[in-house]
Amino acid sequence: MKSHTVGQAVVIGSGLGGLAAAVRLRAAEWRVTVLEALDQPGGRARVFHRDGFTFDAGPTVITAPHLIAELFELVGRDPRDYFSLVPVDPFYRIHFDDGSTFDYTGNEERLLAQIARFEPRDVDGYRRLARLAERIFETGFTQLADKPFHRLSDMLRVLPAMLRLQSWRSVHGLVARHIRDPRLRQALTFEPLLVGGDPFRSPAIYLLIHWLERKWGVHFALGGTTSIVHALVRLLEELGVDIRLGTPVEEIVVERGRAVAVRTSCGERVPAALVVSNADPSFVYTRLIGAEHRARHTDRAVSRVRQSMSLFVGYFGARRTWPTLAHHTILLGPRYRGLLDDVFRRGVLADDFSLYLHAPTRTDPSLAPPGCETLYVLSPVPNTRARIDWEREGEPYFARIRDALERRLLPGLGGALATSFQLTPVDFERTLRSADGAAFGPEPLLTQSAWFRYHNRSPDVQGLYFVGAGTHPGGGVPGVLCSAKVLDRLVPRAAVA
Repeated sequence: MKSHTVGQAVVIGSGLGGLAAAVRLRAAEWRVTVLEALDQPGGRARVFHRDGFTFDAGPTVITAPHLIAELFELVGRDPRDYFSLVPVDPFYRIHFDDGSTFDYTGNEERLLAQIARFEPRDVDGYRRLARLAERIFETGFTQLADKPFHRLSDMLRVLPAMLRLQSWRSVHGLVARHIRDPRLRQALTFEPLLVGGDPFRSPAIYLLIHWLERKWGVHFALGGTTSIVHALVRLLEELGVDIRLGTPVEEIVVERGRAVAVRTSCGERVPAALVVSNADPSFVYTRLIGAEHRARHTDRAVSRVRQSMSLFVGYFGARRTWPTLAHHTILLGPRYRGLLDDVFRRGVLADDFSLYLHAPTRTDPSLAPPGCETLYVLSPVPNTRARIDWEREGEPYFARIRDALERRLLPGLGGALATSFQLTPVDFERTLRSADGAAFGPEPLLTQSAWFRYHNRSPDVQGLYFVGAGTHPGGGVPGVLCSAKVLDRLVPRAAVA
């Protein structure tokens, strides 16, 4: 390795995982360069400004806020000087197709009272389920989320605990053993969708999301999630990190089995002793690394990875407000399992849908002009393997969603629209360079979790590491931040040049 690369790390991508990795590398005395393909930082967590409205592009639910705060504390900064979080209550308001509603909240007394309203016998069932979710959380998150799984022995060591916690069951299967009411089963199983999983297929270990929310709450960053992105960018600039926007990486240069540089789209070779990729591992292995350097992640092996579902995301601003709207709303359609089968297995763009509606102006009115509402609606849809023609289907699909929202939740929406636009699975595939347009990397199945997921340290190329939704522990803001935390256990402090 040439001496001028000693202590030099390159981070590919400035999503939350890449930014967190850059902070941790800088704290370990690495000189860090972050290369971002887009014209702004954030990746999936970038921001859109349209006609006076501010829209977070991607993640809007902030849980486990200490994982963000500790990045600042790691380098002696007070996170309160950089961003502000406020709790959201209820966490989610769930609207069922029959017109009933359920407020999922962190207040146990209120939560149990609502469960009793649906099915009194489910109160004790939920208490048992919550205790089990807490045990799953202590194993799956507290003990394992920031631990590397690059050796099979790592998996074998935790397997007995996972079996004791019934991880072979699906999230829905485990919840159904404790909860009778079908609506409550939906309310207590939709959370795997937040990390790209089908509740009927995702292993019960993902029930930890429920207790994670119960333990630390659900929060919103004033100014939107983009305020966290820009807080991290500001921190990195203060630490002397070079962040280059509009600089796509086209190749990871490998010599004698080791990553020694990256080559950008303009042909620049950026040398490195260490490369950390926040990009989709499926894309990186097949598009950025020559086949001769990949003994394990061959094109054929990567093609067998089952990618998560994708998302249709509609953004719209309205020239009025709906004051009774919750910050986070889950609008469930007439089908649950059937719709999920259409999305995950049949690859069908169904006529019905279940939706997540984000109304950040409930908490932060500055995100819209005075008297207006900023709104963002998300619908799980098949990834691009389904070959849906989104250029033709996108706008009619968005129109059907807006009609459903106007009918069920937002009366007068049609006449109040000030601006609107959309993202489809094609945008995930082309703009974010995500394999199959998947929104969360590999689907969180038992056979694609922990050791079975893309490893944080590449088994093919020395000096190459991964963070983000595609690697262990998986999608969602806490998972992505924990993937960067894994680096602390894998990457040594920088050698002195």
